[in-house]
Amino acid sequence: MNVKSSRRDFLVGAGVAAGFTAGMGLALPRGVFGASSASLEAIDPSVEIGAFADEPSGKAVDPDAALKKLMEGNARFVKGQVKAGGRRPEDFKLLAKAQYPEAIIVSCSDSRVAPEILFDTGVGDIFVIRVAGNVVYGSGVMVKGSIEYGVAELNVPLIVVLGHSACGAVKAAMAHLHDKDSLPGAINGLVELVKPAVTQSAGMPGDPLDNAIKKNVEIGVGRLKGLEPIVGPKVKAGKVKVVGGVYDLATGAVTLV
Repeated sequence: MNVKSSRRDFLVGAGVAAGFTAGMGLALPRGVFGASSASLEAIDPSVEIGAFADEPSGKAVDPDAALKKLMEGNARFVKGQVKAGGRRPEDFKLLAKAQYPEAIIVSCSDSRVAPEILFDTGVGDIFVIRVAGNVVYGSGVMVKGSIEYGVAELNVPLIVVLGHSACGAVKAAMAHLHDKDSLPGAINGLVELVKPAVTQSAGMPGDPLDNAIKKNVEIGVGRLKGLEPIVGPKVKAGKVKVVGGVYDLATGAVTLV
């Protein structure tokens, strides 16, 4: 049995379970998110991307540069000037062997929040992990392991915890903060993970829901900055940056928090 292949198969399965909308495919190096794929000859073979990658990686990307690209893409989206391509079936043939995303997005699974669209990126440009309430703290091995995979094996330099306006998970946490009733199934456990954001933001000036949404993002960012043994040390070394943002459903704009 090929141990290397088995390990990859396991992680692919784990990725599907965690909701990787980026998939486990190849994104050839891009100078700008959404630009056309570069040729394999442009790839820098000196950059290691992980223990079981089949192809050499693209050139290393600075975390601040990756963030700048994301925000520029969101600005285009807000203005209705999107330019990301690579959405035809034939374009996906280039994405079969490996991937080189430049950012990890931990977003809510809300159907109105689509990171690839709102950041105007091409397929393979961002590594997306979606979970209701964009929960990081207490989210377990599937979410945190997925983030660590992106950092350790794909050398992704940027992590964005992305909340959004009118978040249903935060609304539920506020509505049931002091209730002794239990929500059905696993929904109750999920809402319990969001409640700390409600209690920590209580009494702050402004809209209580907006405050709790922002605090929920900040809690996730703080957790990742200190997450051992992979993410935290890379943050301290300046190799990985973790930021938070809130997406406005009405305007399409992402505001960093």
